[in-house]
Amino acid sequence: MLGNFFEYFLSTGSNDGRLAVLGATSGDTGSAAIYGLRGKKGVDCVILYPKGRVSEIQERQMTTVPDENIHCVAIDGTFDDCQDIVKASFANQEFRDHVKLGAVNSINWCRVLAQTTYYFWSYLRVTDAEKGVDKVNFCVPTGNFGDILAGYYSKRMGLPVGDLIVATNENDILHRFFTNGEYHREDIQKTISPSMDICVSSNFERYLYHLAGNDSATLASWMSDFESTGKLTIAGKKLDEARADFKSAKADTSSTLEVIKRYHAEHDYMLCPHSAVGVSAVHQLDAADNATVCLATAHFAKFGDACSMAVTPLPEIPQELSRLWKMETRSSNCPNDAAVVQGFVERRIEERIANHKRRDEKRKLARNLVMVSAAVGVVAIIVSSIRRR
Repeated sequence: MLGNFFEYFLSTGSNDGRLAVLGATSGDTGSAAIYGLRGKKGVDCVILYPKGRVSEIQERQMTTVPDENIHCVAIDGTFDDCQDIVKASFANQEFRDHVKLGAVNSINWCRVLAQTTYYFWSYLRVTDAEKGVDKVNFCVPTGNFGDILAGYYSKRMGLPVGDLIVATNENDILHRFFTNGEYHREDIQKTISPSMDICVSSNFERYLYHLAGNDSATLASWMSDFESTGKLTIAGKKLDEARADFKSAKADTSSTLEVIKRYHAEHDYMLCPHSAVGVSAVHQLDAADNATVCLATAHFAKFGDACSMAVTPLPEIPQELSRLWKMETRSSNCPNDAAVVQGFVERRIEERIANHKRRDEKRKLARNLVMVSAAVGVVAIIVSSIRRR
């Protein structure tokens, strides 16, 4: 959706006809953005991902896309580092204006808006099937607080939502906040659900704005303290309000694997490690009933090494994923340095524009040669006709 929007408005001359999309991914969002933007005229897409912290299939889903406007960059760091680079790039006005910077993941509000459709659609399906259900609960495995924020906005728009359940892995900053009011930054732990290995949730700031009574000054003060100390603590009525908005639970690796194994044995269904975190949270909170929806995040085959710790042998992998191993990959490496990444973005854009100019010149030359050849042919015919007279 966003890719088509971008291409259409750029074709009208908006933004001088150019856009450089810079995004950070913990695994899944990157390939979604890449497939949505590949080949779009006027768009360069640069996706940063933490080197060695996404699954091999996730990496191949990104790096096997050959379109020249797609640039995959492995960063020597964590997802939070990638996200910090993106934020620093948007804060750099000179760079932002020079490359015509834009966003495609949940930094872009349209991403969150689009995700609200999940909640309305699934609410209608559940209440169609379960006539006694008036409100539907939703559990979302989350690290960056994007999808569940869409659920929060759906509820505020009037959708009859019961509980919104935040499910985390060992990187549990969100669970700690909704349990005791402590949004305290800690080192990221590498887990079997890597797309949730996030310490600072970029979309959480949007929720905090509402928790602050829609007061931007209060939010700015909270975030300033958090940036300087790594800690944000709430208590009293604010904590009660947050707990009324969200419930939460944490699933560690052993709990996650146990759920994967149990659901495969009892229901013949393979959960990916992220989806299993959500299912575990529902069971922990005794909310596993016909009025609760667990949002699944990915196909299990993207995390074969993790799933094989619970189930062996694994079910057959879809052809769409298995063929990735036979495809060529293309990616770049950059250190955890915003200035270096910004320089990389500028060079890649300049190179692509130069390549386009060369191709356009060749096409123009070819057209001119065709026209000249046609003209010569017409003249030759005319001369020949005159001579015959």
